[in-house]
Amino acid sequence: MVLESAIAEEVITNNLKQFLLVLSVSLGVATLPQIFSWFRNIPYTLLLVIVGLGLACVDVRLVTLSPELILFIFLPPLLFEAAWNLKWSDLKQDLVPICLYAVFGVLIAIAGVAIALNQVVGISLTTALLIAASLSATDPVSVTALFRELGVDSRLVTLMEGESLFNDGMAVVAFGFLVALSLGTVELEFQPILVQLFTVIGIGVGVGAFIGFGISYLTQRFDLPLVEQSLTLVSAYGTYLIIEDLGGSGVIGVVTTGLILGNFGSRIGMNPRTRIIVSE
Repeated sequence: MVLESAIAEEVITNNLKQFLLVLSVSLGVATLPQIFSWFRNIPYTLLLVIVGLGLACVDVRLVTLSPELILFIFLPPLLFEAAWNLKWSDLKQDLVPICLYAVFGVLIAIAGVAIALNQVVGISLTTALLIAASLSATDPVSVTALFRELGVDSRLVTLMEGESLFNDGMAVVAFGFLVALSLGTVELEFQPILVQLFTVIGIGVGVGAFIGFGISYLTQRFDLPLVEQSLTLVSAYGTYLIIEDLGGSGVIGVVTTGLILGNFGSRIGMNPRTRIIVSE
């Protein structure tokens, strides 16, 4: 028991040291542009990426977490925030090109990355396709942040954010199909792929819409800013978990819920003060 306690304390100490190191480096990155004018020419998000790569190369980690847990902690609120702030009127105008990018853009990305890995690196085509499928659904958080800093046209921001929010369904189906194809449990046919795509997206949109409208009408019945703020957080994580368990796309479900709450629920069920609190 004493040995276990000593080991636990050592682990906590090591994690605390790493946390302080990561925090110090992050604060240093934030203050560098204020001290050295040359660093102002490099976007803050790019500096963070460079420093993050450096920390990864020397194997400095905050804590040891599985990739699945990291995705679950950070992905739902990031997606929810992006969908909450995305105006439906802007999204509706560019829905067709966004869907084209999300479907054909993902396919082109998979093909391009797979061919490059196969021809340049020498990885087998099957493995290259799986790697490409896992990398195809990119998240342009740093890019859109840079766009806002530079004052880029809002339509370009909408196109990029919208595509990143909807490409998950295509990437999930492509990855699952390629895994099944490599195992020999599925044949290369168009109809099963299409059915799986609509199933994954349909479950995500259906359950996400149900939760979004349900919370929207629920918040009409009371005016408690802290409770409503908590509901948005619970809806982000809850939607993701429920839909993933049902076999749908948790990402698309969270996006659907965020769009409904941001464009509909916050208008009918929240007063302006509560809406500002939730948005902040």
